[in-house]
Amino acid sequence: MKKVAIIMGSDSDFPVLEPAIKVLKDYNVPFEVRVLSAHRCPDAVRNYVKSARENGFGVIIAAAGKAAHLAGACAANTTLPVIGIPVKSSALDGLDALLSTVQMPSGVPVATVAIDGAANAAILAVQILSVSDDDLAKQLMNNKLNAELEVLRKDKEIQKKID
Repeated sequence: MKKVAIIMGSDSDFPVLEPAIKVLKDYNVPFEVRVLSAHRCPDAVRNYVKSARENGFGVIIAAAGKAAHLAGACAANTTLPVIGIPVKSSALDGLDALLSTVQMPSGVPVATVAIDGAANAAILAVQILSVSDDDLAKQLMNNKLNAELEVLRKDKEIQKKID
């Protein structure tokens, strides 16, 4: 199975990424977590993502706040799918990071999730990997079915309260 690379621009982003780590563990998807800054160590970012495919990775998740160039820097240096997580870390409540992550030029795509949306980033990574992994696809489908059943159960509970 391919691995997922989780890269954060600063160690202060780690609490935001914990839900992604949990999701990947729940799906038994191997992953690696690194702190690499697009601004402070651009060569390290470039080298890491350029060799990611050869090192067994299938998806890169990049989380950063403020100027949030990390996901774009990753996407510029690999053909692997890159998922950006804008991190709420400034006076602009993460809007700056969201815009920096989502507004990529043509030819350098970054799939972007919600501000601090690490769980969805990991689920998207699992979905990407599931294209070539039937077991992951089955796990995803089972989780969607369980989520549906849970919502319907909650609906019944609300209906009981109203009656």
